[in-house]
Amino acid sequence: MAVTNSGTTADIGFEQQIWAAADILRGNMDAAEYKHVVLGLIFLKYISDKFEGRYQELLAENDDVEDKDAYAEVNIFFVPSEARWSVIAGAAHAEEIGTIIDDAMRSIEKENKRLKDILPKTYGRTELDKRRLGNVVDLFTNIQMIEHGTDKDILGRTYEYCLSKFAEQEGKRAGEFYTPSCVVRTLVEVLQPFKGRVYDPCCGSGGMFVQSTDFVKNHAGNIGNLSVYGQDANPTTRKMALMNLAIRGIEADLGGYNADTFHKDLHKTLKADFIMANPPFNLSDWNDGSLNDDQRWKYGLPPAGNANFAWLQHMIFHLAPNGKIGMVLANGSLSSQSGGEGEIRKKIVQDDLVEGIIAMPTQLFYTTQIPVSLWFISRNKKQTGKTLFIDARKMGSMVNRRLREMTAGDIARIAKTFEAFDDGTLEDVKGYCVAVTTEDIAKQDYILTPGRYVGIEEQEDDGEPFEEKMARLTGELSEMFKRSRELEEAIRKRLGAIGFEI
Repeated sequence: MAVTNSGTTADIGFEQQIWAAADILRGNMDAAEYKHVVLGLIFLKYISDKFEGRYQELLAENDDVEDKDAYAEVNIFFVPSEARWSVIAGAAHAEEIGTIIDDAMRSIEKENKRLKDILPKTYGRTELDKRRLGNVVDLFTNIQMIEHGTDKDILGRTYEYCLSKFAEQEGKRAGEFYTPSCVVRTLVEVLQPFKGRVYDPCCGSGGMFVQSTDFVKNHAGNIGNLSVYGQDANPTTRKMALMNLAIRGIEADLGGYNADTFHKDLHKTLKADFIMANPPFNLSDWNDGSLNDDQRWKYGLPPAGNANFAWLQHMIFHLAPNGKIGMVLANGSLSSQSGGEGEIRKKIVQDDLVEGIIAMPTQLFYTTQIPVSLWFISRNKKQTGKTLFIDARKMGSMVNRRLREMTAGDIARIAKTFEAFDDGTLEDVKGYCVAVTTEDIAKQDYILTPGRYVGIEEQEDDGEPFEEKMARLTGELSEMFKRSRELEEAIRKRLGAIGFEI
């Protein structure tokens, strides 16, 4: 998913126009490198346009156009004169365009503490083709970004769109910064984070936060009611997240620096109302032994060869008394018995924390073909002693040969199923959903694979009598066998004609 469902065709064209700019700039550059160049330019052009809009307002009112407070009070970044897009546009084809952009980024950071050490400053390096860079600046100059939406949505969506395209190009390396938007939306629509503290311990480029605030806005709520916390181990990914959030007007506490969540928890005392995460799948070598006695492992020490249950227990530790978790985990965690994982899972189920499990379709991720599930954990379940299982493996539709996407209808159906479960009005649907007691899960050795519980979808009777159907099908099969023998003989003859015998 690249754009939100609210995007119009015109908006999507705009996003694709920006992506075209990325392609111009690419040349021989690696996707991982030019990602930061393009996203930095989107950000620079956007804040410059927003600044210019406010500048003109102040000018019309005969107010001081250089008064920083006049911009801050409407949540607009102050752009100093040497960093304004008009200066950059005027120098687009100068040899020193890269240095001019780097200096602009530095001066913007200097004037806006929130942006300190976040913006990319690598435009002056020799590997970056300055002619191509000038062409991209020209393209951006011809796009008035603020004309495409009075709020931050269009640029936010463009930023997300480009992230998804970069993820597609980077393949396996993209997992650390991008979770497919439809997966995030499924988590958000089920959890419904209207207010409180939202936390993501491995936040990537910030998609969980963006979708949470979109959810609140779409339901006529106030995003000021959400407090956002997160961290990420990768320094460049963390910067992307801060830029992504800044474009959306979201103030987030991502800690003071990048850090490994297990070894350096930047929010040790946080108890969150909503935790959403897509941790690295099956992360190995996460514990060198120094974490063996950590207080987070309430349900047992996770194996050093797989961090799945370390992530889950870290999140449970950070959960408020009425808090909820929605997270993505590789399917192995549903049934694994190795390294004590089965015992950890058993204790979490016995503690009545697992509200629901969704088996997701394959091919949702650019980065892996590993099948995944969504886990929903709740400290205060409405349906105590029960767990909802949903088999969504047949949902979604292919958007290209390699990628599947959950549709808005799929996501709404899942969210309504959870709602009905919570309300006690759920009707089991064979092959799709079922509410199961903890006693019945115990009989299955605490294995949480949805397919084990939901059963097989009932097939509609097509009305054809069995004897007639078998006669028809065997006749068709006989015809196929005959055709197969004919083709085999033809191939043998052709190979024999050129001296090859089978």
